[in-house]
Amino acid sequence: MLAILWAAAEEGAVRWNEFKQALEGIPPRTLAQRLAELEEAGVLERRVLTETRPPRVEYRLTTAGRRLGALVDAMRAYAAHA
Repeated sequence: MLAILWAAAEEGAVRWNEFKQALEGIPPRTLAQRLAELEEAGVLERRVLTETRPPRVEYRLTTAGRRLGALVDAMRAYAAHA
């Protein structure tokens, strides 16, 4: 889940395929489950953009998710210097 938060923090609005590319090797079912869990926890917001054909789905960090993003950044910085 940390990798999902990292990808969302770096990109802003992230679509399914962008997550898939950023998280090489994650099975589609696992990615879908993790996105749903993070949405349910209030960390990610799922937006369906109906003005495009076909409709697009984007995920963005919520305010709570952005606070977690700062924690993920700190953990990565610590790991890089450890």
